[in-house]
Amino acid sequence: MISFADPKTLTHDELEEGSTFAPRFDAHGLITVVTVEDGSKDVLMVAHMNAETLGLTLETGIAHYWSRSRQSIWKKGETSGEMQEVVDLRTDCDQDCLVMTVRQTGRGAACHTGRKSCFYRRIETSGHTASLADTGLPRLFDPATVYSK
Repeated sequence: MISFADPKTLTHDELEEGSTFAPRFDAHGLITVVTVEDGSKDVLMVAHMNAETLGLTLETGIAHYWSRSRQSIWKKGETSGEMQEVVDLRTDCDQDCLVMTVRQTGRGAACHTGRKSCFYRRIETSGHTASLADTGLPRLFDPATVYSK
């Protein structure tokens, strides 16, 4: 298993300018990951990783996340076939957020709703009311069929 440095052992300069990877997990042991599609650079999803799923992602080259709702490891695409092959993984300046570029496999759907991206609705305002409008991103698979197994 790949291990990481403890960020508490690094100076501010080492953390922000050095070559030591020391992810700063939050109080729940998680780090936020923004997942972007290689080529189009579309944001596909935002999820979380813990140390174990980050290690699995680095070891296998396949995205693994921590499911907060199920409290378990989530190998992206294990059920749907919509795996994410890691192309690039970056951390921000203080190592408390990741951006992962992936090749989306299968039908190209990263979202459990069957769409390419989880960001398929736009927030619109009218007066003092905010509502959601569908952007027209089509479903690439029927989630009722895929997840009924």
